Amino acid sequence: MSEQLATSRGVILIRPAIPADAAPLRDLRLDALANDPVAFAADYGLTQAEPAEAWVKRIGDNLKDDNGVICVAVADGRMIGMTGLGRGHWPKTEHSGIIWGVYVDQEWRGLGVADALLNECIGWGQAHGVTVVKLGVTTGNTPAIRCYVRCGFTVYGLEPQAIYYENVFYDELLMARTILDAALLGQVPGQP
Repeated sequence: MSEQLATSRGVILIRPAIPADAAPLRDLRLDALANDPVAFAADYGLTQAEPAEAWVKRIGDNLKDDNGVICVAVADGRMIGMTGLGRGHWPKTEHSGIIWGVYVDQEWRGLGVADALLNECIGWGQAHGVTVVKLGVTTGNTPAIRCYVRCGFTVYGLEPQAIYYENVFYDELLMARTILDAALLGQVPGQP
């Protein structure tokens, strides 16, 4: 799976990450955590302490076990965006996925890159029997909320005090999107 996104700044390749992407993916994740610390639950210091090999393993495990995908956006050979989808680990939850780590380099925002990354993850989910994807977004992150609504997500709840950063609590909107009808899979909830 991969997609080419034509933009005013040129073509951007949207594709699943491969192990060779580990170092630039780690660097992009660190940029995300440094530039938008309230948008992510992950901690910059702990993430910085992880070696690139941890990212090689994370990407490789996803490819090997079908338990998720990390998608990247590449422009002119440079990684400019990322997001991931992790599916439930238990048989009772593997139909459900969590979107995490949505980030686009500030210079490349406003071109539809985040939408394309989300759609690539959703496509992976559909191909792997995921019926619903969920995410959390801080209530003050209006651009991200608009992006998620454009991509078909709706609010189903609020998590109070989801993020605590620099002595301030931040609430998160909980959003979800149904991506595959469970009945089409022959796996109607509540049916044996």
